[in-house]
Amino acid sequence: MKIDTKDLTILGAREHLDAREFSAADLAQAYLENIEEKNPEIFAYLEVYDDVLDQAKRADERLKAGEKGNLLGIPVALKDNLLVKGKISTSASKILAGHRGVYDATVVAKLRDQGAVFLGRTNMDEFAMGSSAETSGYGITRNPHDTSRVPGGSSGGSAAAVGGGMALAAIGSDTGGSIRQPAAFCGAVGLKPTYGAVSRYGLMAMASSFDQIGPITKTVEDAEILFNAIAGHDPHDSTSVEDYQPSAVSREPQVIGIPEEYLSMEGLDPHVLANFRETIKKLESRGYEMKTVSLPYIKYSLAVYYILQPAEVSSNLARFDGIRYGLSLDGKDVIGAYKKTRGQGFGAEARRRIMLGTFVLSAGYYDAYYGKAIAVRKMIQDDFGRVFQDGVDLIAIPTTPTPAFKIGEKMSDPLSMYLADIFTVPVNVGDVCGISVPSGFVEESGKKLPLGFQLIAPRFREDLLFRAGRDVP
Repeated sequence: MKIDTKDLTILGAREHLDAREFSAADLAQAYLENIEEKNPEIFAYLEVYDDVLDQAKRADERLKAGEKGNLLGIPVALKDNLLVKGKISTSASKILAGHRGVYDATVVAKLRDQGAVFLGRTNMDEFAMGSSAETSGYGITRNPHDTSRVPGGSSGGSAAAVGGGMALAAIGSDTGGSIRQPAAFCGAVGLKPTYGAVSRYGLMAMASSFDQIGPITKTVEDAEILFNAIAGHDPHDSTSVEDYQPSAVSREPQVIGIPEEYLSMEGLDPHVLANFRETIKKLESRGYEMKTVSLPYIKYSLAVYYILQPAEVSSNLARFDGIRYGLSLDGKDVIGAYKKTRGQGFGAEARRRIMLGTFVLSAGYYDAYYGKAIAVRKMIQDDFGRVFQDGVDLIAIPTTPTPAFKIGEKMSDPLSMYLADIFTVPVNVGDVCGISVPSGFVEESGKKLPLGFQLIAPRFREDLLFRAGRDVP
């Protein structure tokens, strides 16, 4: 049968699969056809796996045996920084060209056990460094709503796959907005879980104190399903929380805080602000109370992030030296081999952040930059904690300051690119959780560009995000 994937969700596909209206193999084939048609232009996938139909057939066998499960037979795309045993994973960097995983990331293993069908690995900014999916070593990804524009980053391929109908759901990673920002640009739902809610084992590290894995889906309900499937303690990851129970039963969220001082910043597109205000009004009509809140230190989030993140990058990427694995180029001596391999293997943005991180960690600058950023990060976390203890259930801000921007528009201006993360970075710096939900469109040059509405909740209160997220128009 011909499967209409346009409005299909995980919940909808589950009903059809359980009713035997189509098989997992039929569903996988439908997405393979979508990928074949759209990927040459959008380039969401770096690789489509050659065993997709075999995986789907195994899922059908489990279904015929009477097995049940939310993700059994569901096609999912994986970001290229997740290890999959026997499959290539490069973090979209030439320094890892041809690298194959020798084990499954914990998230991948959990999805595999539950019968998900992996469609392939999606393009991304190199080592998750970017906000546009333009820094990939293998080519740029385009926004499915307007191919002259970026899909966002760094999980641009995952968001474009879901927004472009090339995957029913996808897994991304979020270090400073890398799930939520591309989800907003591509008209999808993107969840950044609380740090420690989902195991990072098998995720190629970029900035270890910020990195978190999460879902990109079509609906909030699907995001909750996928999150529940991957969350939980993992003995392989000492940062994962032992007693965490996803989606705990709680009262309905009622009070949403609005940090008005943060909404008066320069660079916020008036169409984005108008959409945000309109969404707030609709939530008020549904019984939510709005409360103006003050987060005085949140304005320093971007500065803190772009000190701490490069510092961690410089440490984590030191392992890629051309000696142990990945690209290896000969030099006159060991130092020469290092320089040649890293100089040619890393792209411009990766090299920029490695140098920035090395600088802020160097003698004479550590206390002035890194040490101070650590202290301010704690102040930002305290800001969030104080607001949430003062009768506020959630905080709302736009996901992005603008709609998706043109390809090449910000590549020559790194600071302008970094500012694209100004509304997402506080969630990672503040050690809380956040979700971006589609909130409408703005028309530019005859194209309808998606916008995102962001909700922020206290640590490990993803359940509040799911409950309120369902009410966003």
